Amino acid sequence: MTGIRRLQGLLFALLLLLLIPAVQAREMVSVARDEINMRSGPGTGHAITWQLSRGYPLQVVGRKGQWLRVRDFENDEGWVFRSLTNKTPHYVVRSKIVNIRSAPGTHGRIVGKAGYGEVLRTLARRGDWVRIRQESGATGWVARRLLWGW
Repeated sequence: MTGIRRLQGLLFALLLLLLIPAVQAREMVSVARDEINMRSGPGTGHAITWQLSRGYPLQVVGRKGQWLRVRDFENDEGWVFRSLTNKTPHYVVRSKIVNIRSAPGTHGRIVGKAGYGEVLRTLARRGDWVRIRQESGATGWVARRLLWGW
């Protein structure tokens, strides 16, 4: 009987460990300035690896002091200074071209298009669809599966 209880306890603990990553929400930030530097390490003495534009969404994967280790939609990683980011939600297009629709769903009229790597401001979410605003000011709905961000 004791062996069965131990096995049940072990299985329960294993199940909890498997569920923890699914429950934890990924922390996201967006670039708050017109252009910021992504660096190879946490500090201005490290090489600039990329320059990121306003709104570009990033997943936070680590921290060191005032620096955030971040990952983008192509899984590139680097470091950005925390005060150059904000919590304004954005998405980036991860498909070659996406249709922007007048309503959430494939029944909505196509009102525009967005291309790979384009940053879109998040205005609302409805199910599997996201209402976005392009830099030009145009708004519409895009299927969430075609985007990366928050």
